[in-house]
Amino acid sequence: MFDKQCWWITGASSGIGAALARALAARGASLVLSGRNVTALEAVARDCGDTLVLPFEATDFGAIPALAERAWQWKGRIDGLVNNAGISQRSLAVDTAFPVYQKLIAVDLLAPIALTQAVLPRMVQAGGGRIVAISSVAGFVGSPLRSAYSAAKHGLVGYHDAVRAENEHLGIHVHVFAPGSVQTDVSKNALLADGSRRGVSDAAIDNGMPPDEAAAAMLAAIEADEPELILATGFEHDIVMLRRSDPATLFAQMSAVVRAGYAKKMAVDGGGS
Repeated sequence: MFDKQCWWITGASSGIGAALARALAARGASLVLSGRNVTALEAVARDCGDTLVLPFEATDFGAIPALAERAWQWKGRIDGLVNNAGISQRSLAVDTAFPVYQKLIAVDLLAPIALTQAVLPRMVQAGGGRIVAISSVAGFVGSPLRSAYSAAKHGLVGYHDAVRAENEHLGIHVHVFAPGSVQTDVSKNALLADGSRRGVSDAAIDNGMPPDEAAAAMLAAIEADEPELILATGFEHDIVMLRRSDPATLFAQMSAVVRAGYAKKMAVDGGGS
């Protein structure tokens, strides 16, 4: 289904975004690749054939309408938009400076909203398209040390659910994917309480799902027209299911994890997405 389609991917320079780009290119898609690291985007583009490298800062909201116009005009359409760019967090709420919340919400929630709002009307006018949001297990479960990240990822789910409800009858298919631990730099790039970069990875991420495996599962879900996919196994999958079936038990378990020293352990060993 992706052959000769045009897909726009944010956060395409590494991790899940780069894996999705390569997987879509292998299926015959043309790609608009966006992110901040031009060198890394160009390296991904060399693996992907027909590409437009369109770097930009995700929170430069004023620039987004013109960028969306350029992306659309490249092939005369955008068949799919992947809102993938984001940044995580590793800090207790009580310690976290408010600017950290401002940055996380801007990058992980307002930026994908701004881009979708710029693309959605054209997609509707063109008769349809697909919008993909890369949320997280933390978008369904309020995860310790991730209060800002969870807030943004929960919001991402809610926004895209509403867009789906409003526009499905107009040919807009919306997919929300919630990965658990995937082998990316998410932990290294996470923000600490003062807004500085964490700079280290951890066993959960390093032993997580390979990005190409995650990308293959996502494309299979798109082909099957699945609106939502919890892309996690074991404990990470189970806590999402528990949030839906028995939230009181989940809340007690999360509190117990913190009381048992989770925050201190994370400061040394790190954790998942």
